[in-house]
Amino acid sequence: MSGEAAAARRPGGDPAARLVTASAVRSMLDDGGELALLDVREELIFSGAHLLHARSAPLSRLELRVPQLVPRRATRIVLIDDGDGLAARAAAILSRHGYDNLSILQDGVGGWAAAGYELFSGVHVPSKAFGEAVEHTSGTPSIDPLELDRMMQAGDDFIIVDSRPFDEFTRVSIPTATNVPGAELVLRVRDLAPSAGTTVVVNCAGRTRSIIGAQSLINAGLPNRVVALRNGTMGWTLAGLAPAHGDETRLPPAAPSRQTLAWAQAAAASVAQRCGVPHIDMGQLRQWQDESATRTLYLLDVRDPREYAAGHVAGAISAPGGQLVQATDLYVGTLNARIVLVDDLEVRATMTASWLAQMGYGDVFVLAAAGNATDEPAAALGDAERPEFRIEPADLAALIERNGATVVDLSLSRNYGKRHIPGAWFAIRSRLDRALAAIGLPETVVLTSEDGVLAPLAVDEAQASTRAPVRYLAGGNAAWSAAGRALTADNPRFADEPLDVWLKPYERRSGHTAAMQEYLTWEIDLPVRIARDATTRFRPLAPGVADGH
Repeated sequence: MSGEAAAARRPGGDPAARLVTASAVRSMLDDGGELALLDVREELIFSGAHLLHARSAPLSRLELRVPQLVPRRATRIVLIDDGDGLAARAAAILSRHGYDNLSILQDGVGGWAAAGYELFSGVHVPSKAFGEAVEHTSGTPSIDPLELDRMMQAGDDFIIVDSRPFDEFTRVSIPTATNVPGAELVLRVRDLAPSAGTTVVVNCAGRTRSIIGAQSLINAGLPNRVVALRNGTMGWTLAGLAPAHGDETRLPPAAPSRQTLAWAQAAAASVAQRCGVPHIDMGQLRQWQDESATRTLYLLDVRDPREYAAGHVAGAISAPGGQLVQATDLYVGTLNARIVLVDDLEVRATMTASWLAQMGYGDVFVLAAAGNATDEPAAALGDAERPEFRIEPADLAALIERNGATVVDLSLSRNYGKRHIPGAWFAIRSRLDRALAAIGLPETVVLTSEDGVLAPLAVDEAQASTRAPVRYLAGGNAAWSAAGRALTADNPRFADEPLDVWLKPYERRSGHTAAMQEYLTWEIDLPVRIARDATTRFRPLAPGVADGH
């Protein structure tokens, strides 16, 4: 363990975190208690090799991610790094904000591998592996892209529903598809395909959401032929077929027809019964909220984000159902916690809960409720307002005009590449010392970020790394733009490598075809590695049970 890790202290001089061995952590995974495994390395490094149940919580954005990932301060947390001191730095931050049950995995991911345990590449691995388990166990039918193309050319009776979020759909999609995010499928499909003779094709970018979406309709007992598009838009592209770009064909947020809603509610209730998913009322929710200091509670609104924005149950977090199943690790950081899914129409929450139950989440409940709150949960730990270091957009513009400021942008690299203040440098907050060293001896250093929340949190670190005065841009790049100042994608200046994000195959600058093939191979190979790891409790519905026949 590094000297820095050994020196991490709580107020009063006690160690902020203790070392735990890989075998001890493995035992924690089996003891049934609440547990959060937080990997504090940058996402690209995390994607190379990590523990299956670890959540990506990079040190550079720790205060932004942890409040929602691990809301209960007494949660048992194991911090993971490469044995390089990042976990100790994270422990010091979390300890200052009241997290008091902290451990550090001895020797990091290397210690886990040395103990003979499995490491995984990629992101959202438990969800992706679950999708493969569903296809294998439930026998989810699929259709080859070339066969679908032949159906298109022949004018066959079919619809294509794209189960991804709208922003992904507009980027790339299958021609003639309608965007129906995963949790909406059972609720909406009978309005789109009123005839049982219509084939329903479900697609996503790759495999997981296609499989889960198609199997949702099969589990619900839809009488139509239902198939997943094999390998999604990636498979379509690899087959030499042209995808669509910029399509905006989506369903309105209005409720489905009365007949469709009645069928969907009955179908979802049947699936919930088979999966053992109970419903609760507001009284039970309030009781659990009162107990949230001793038992973690996630209150997740699985509806369309437009509905959530219009009003939701107070304290709920937007977690659209399809994405919650696809990337559960983004929303639920604590294993063995209570999870309550909210949906005024019940169908979306019930179907999503059925999948979480099949994934092995034991305490998942459905709340059929509406709300009028428009509150947003706290975005960061601590007080992000430090007036003595604050600079307004107009004052920064004046400094730049006379070459008196070096702007350092702590935004995610994908966001920085799209929109940054002209002349700004990209840097990663957890590696700010090396970035400032690469930039040289600047004038006043002005930190900025997407919305200005992250930048003030990095002031002390910047001050420790430079003799130049340090300020942060109030409101960040959003405020700069709102003040009528230009943001640009031109002339990016990287003071550090963009290790902060794992890019999807179609987000990469080159090698898209090879990246797609590599990704699909990785996804298909997951079940073998999951079996070796032996820490999951997947329970997909078997054929005959799933379809009700």
